[in-house]
Amino acid sequence: MVEQWLWRQWSHRGPFAAAMFPLSLVYAGLATWKRNRLEDNQRSVFLPVKAVIVVGNLTVGGSGKTPMTAWLAQRLVKAGFRPGIVSRGYGRRHAQASLLVRPGADPAVVGDEPLMLARRTGVPVWVDRDRVRAARALAEEEGVDVVISDDGLQHHRLPRDISILMLDGRRRFGNGLCLPAGPLREPRSAAARADFVVNMGGVPQPGEYAMDLTASDRVHSVARPGVARPLREVGRSAHAVAGIADPERFFLALDAAGVDVMRHPFPDHHRFRARDIRFDDDFPVLMTEKDAVKCRDFADERHWYWPVSAQPEPAFEQALLQRLETCLRLKYLG
Repeated sequence: MVEQWLWRQWSHRGPFAAAMFPLSLVYAGLATWKRNRLEDNQRSVFLPVKAVIVVGNLTVGGSGKTPMTAWLAQRLVKAGFRPGIVSRGYGRRHAQASLLVRPGADPAVVGDEPLMLARRTGVPVWVDRDRVRAARALAEEEGVDVVISDDGLQHHRLPRDISILMLDGRRRFGNGLCLPAGPLREPRSAAARADFVVNMGGVPQPGEYAMDLTASDRVHSVARPGVARPLREVGRSAHAVAGIADPERFFLALDAAGVDVMRHPFPDHHRFRARDIRFDDDFPVLMTEKDAVKCRDFADERHWYWPVSAQPEPAFEQALLQRLETCLRLKYLG
């Protein structure tokens, strides 16, 4: 509810934005200073990989970063590379720890998104607040040759060959102001530094590429890995729980699929407990794949997750691979 209220304020320049504007200027100045200072240090950082691809956004909230990261990893595997993913693992316990994410890991230890990525893609995933250290670990211990940094656009110490800016097609840049007056984590001018701008779920403007999230026609059992069934067979009515940045996007997708949902939104990265997903009736309970990794230990036959996949337009795939080839050629000649 708080996040929804904030986004209503951040969608225009009203009294809230005016009151917060002085703090926004301070935030923008500090963000710019930090970026310049850390980018100067990038020249001294060597990573023994062919390329580093950073996926991120400028705004608070979801914009398809994790689905794009999963798509990238799977596409690079098809192209013959050995990709790996680095992530901070937001909200995990022992945040200082540097860990390889195993498919059976505890999401409270490694983070929900890294665990989902490890299970979905099958590529090595390393969590560390220091993404440079994580990238080195992937290269030296896992033989990775292309590193993908999930939500790493503001981790300026990490050198990058390709940067992909994800943009929520509905919210875009909000009122264009930095926190707390607006939703931006950096001044909007930082968008010009990205190699690609990918517009999720909206109409792309010139220079942007379109991407949609395509939902599976099947839901998967949370408690019983490998068990799946068509969504239409689960039932016309269901509880829907979502602890993601934009729960309403998940609820609206279920509505569009013909499911009459009882909405249960939770904060992003919410640490679920059994009581959060159990209700005093026999209706099925639907959730996102990200939330399912945190609920497996106490789910039962009523609990299902509905996976979605990134579907960028073909022109983006072609342009990305061409840019990657150019980066590799320049490194070879250098």
